[in-house]
Amino acid sequence: MAIPQATADDNQWDDENLMSPEACQKNPGASAYKFHIYYNSGQGGAWRNIGYRVYNFDVLRPGGSNPLTYQLKFCVPESASTPPPGSGTRIKNNAASGENTHPKYTAHVYFSSGYKGVQDVMDPYQHIDRFRNVYNENASFQWTS
Repeated sequence: MAIPQATADDNQWDDENLMSPEACQKNPGASAYKFHIYYNSGQGGAWRNIGYRVYNFDVLRPGGSNPLTYQLKFCVPESASTPPPGSGTRIKNNAASGENTHPKYTAHVYFSSGYKGVQDVMDPYQHIDRFRNVYNENASFQWTS
C-alpha cells in the first residue's frame, strides 16, 4: 500500500488546523472539530482540537507555498488563571491521550510523519486514556471512514 505524500490539500488543512477558532478557542466538547489530542493521560492537561488530517505535526505550511513552517502546539487557554500542563508545547512526540467525538469517522494517530508506522485508532465516540502505540511518540493524524 502506497503512503500518501503531502499535497496541496494538506496545506489547506494546515491553515484550518492552525488558525481556526475551533482549534483552541473552544473547549473540546464545544468545538466543531471532532478529534481532541491531550498532553496528559486520561484526556488531561493541555489539549488541541484537530479537524483535518495532519501530515506532520512539526511542519505545517499555511498558504501552501509559504516557505515558513509551523509546529502544531497544545492550546494555551486565555481564560485560565493557571494554564494546564503542556500549554504551548509542541504536539509532536508529546501527546498522551486522545478522543474522537466524530459520529462517522475513525481517528488514527501515527508514530511517524506521513501517516506511517504503528498507530492508535479510535472509532467514533471512542477515547484512549493512554496511547498504547504512540504515547509521547506521535507525528501525524488522519481520519478514515
